Amino acid sequence: MPTDPFVPTSHGAPWNTIAPAEAGFDQEKLAAAVAFAQAHESPWPRSLFYPDGRYVGNVEWNETGPWSEIVGPVRERGGPAGLVLKGGRIVAEWGDTSRTDMTFSIAKSYLSVLAGLAVQDGLIADLYEPVGRSVTGPFFESTHNAQITWRHLLQQSSEWQGEIFEKSDQVDHNRQIGPGADNSRKGQRREMHTPGSFYEYNDVRVNLLGYCLLQRFRRPLPQVLRERIMDPIGASTDWEWQGYENSYVEIDGQRIQSVPGGGHWGGGLFIGARDHARFGLLMARGGQWGGRSLLSADWVAQMVAPSPTLSNYGFLWWLNREPSAKPGVPANAFWALGAGTNVILVDPESDLVAVLRWIDGASFDGFLGKLYAALA
Repeated sequence: MPTDPFVPTSHGAPWNTIAPAEAGFDQEKLAAAVAFAQAHESPWPRSLFYPDGRYVGNVEWNETGPWSEIVGPVRERGGPAGLVLKGGRIVAEWGDTSRTDMTFSIAKSYLSVLAGLAVQDGLIADLYEPVGRSVTGPFFESTHNAQITWRHLLQQSSEWQGEIFEKSDQVDHNRQIGPGADNSRKGQRREMHTPGSFYEYNDVRVNLLGYCLLQRFRRPLPQVLRERIMDPIGASTDWEWQGYENSYVEIDGQRIQSVPGGGHWGGGLFIGARDHARFGLLMARGGQWGGRSLLSADWVAQMVAPSPTLSNYGFLWWLNREPSAKPGVPANAFWALGAGTNVILVDPESDLVAVLRWIDGASFDGFLGKLYAALA
C-alpha cells in the first residue's frame, strides 16, 4: 500500500486524474487496452432478452423448468464502459461510467463485505459456528443443513439443500461457469456431499446467505451497505439493490425485502462503474478510507484467502491462483465477477483497480494481458 493512500472526494466533485506516463503506464499500450475493451463488447443483447423472449441468464446457464421464472426487475444494459485507477486516481476511463446497470454476481462480493461488517458488530460470533444457532426458522432444521457454518456459505461449499423464495438449490446442481462450460446436466439432482467438503457455484445458496445476514442485521441490507460503506466512500446515490417480488420477510413487525447475490432471476445490484471503482479501491486499501477503518484489514485478508475446496475462490471473491491464474497479474490480485461480463479487478501490489462493464467474457484475459503489458 502506498505511503500516501489517496482516495477521491465524494461523488459530484471532480475525481483526480493522472497521466499514463506519470502513473507508470505506456500511453499507447494503455490506449490499446481500452480500445480492446471497447471493441469486444458482450454478446448479450442490450435488452437482456433475446428476440424469442428468453432472458439472457436462462440462455447463459442453460436453464429451463420450474425454477427459471424471472421474479425481479430487469433493465436494458448500456454499452462497454470502465475505468482504470492507479494510486486511486483515474488513468483511463471509457463509456458511460455513471450508468446504473445490472451487475449480476458482483453482488456476491458486496455480500461478503456485509458479512465482514456483521462479524465486526458481533452479529456473527464465529465463522465456524453453525448458521442455525443464530438464524431461526426452517432452513437449517434438517440434520444435513444443521452442519452448515457461515464459512461454508461464504465459500460456496455449504451443500445446503432446500428451497428459498420458490427457488430450489437443485437448479444449480452440476452447474459450470467460465468459457467452455458444459451445463448440459445443470439442474439434474446429484448426490449431496458433507457441508464444507464440495464447492459448487450456486445462486440459491448465496440468496440464503443474504437472507441470513438480513436476519442478523434485522434491517435492509442495502441500507446497511449505504450507511457503512457506500456513503463513507463517497459513492453516488443512484445505485440500488433490488430483491424479488416474493422475497419480502417480516422482521420485528417490519416488511423487509431480502436481496439476492446476483441477477440470475432478475433483481440484484444496479450500479455504475465509478461506484464499483470506489468499492474496489476500498478493498485495495485494506478496508481503510481517508483515515477511517470501514472494514477490518483482518476481514479483507480472510476474504481473499484460498478456500479449501477451490483454491482460486475466497469469501465470494475470485483469486488469481490456480487453476485459473492470469499470466502477468500479481498473485495477490483478486476480482469480483458478474455475468455479462462485469468485473472489479483489485491489485493491491500494483495499487491498481480496474472496472469492466459488458466485455465479452472470452476477452477478459486478453484485456488483462494488454493492461499489464502497458505497465512500464
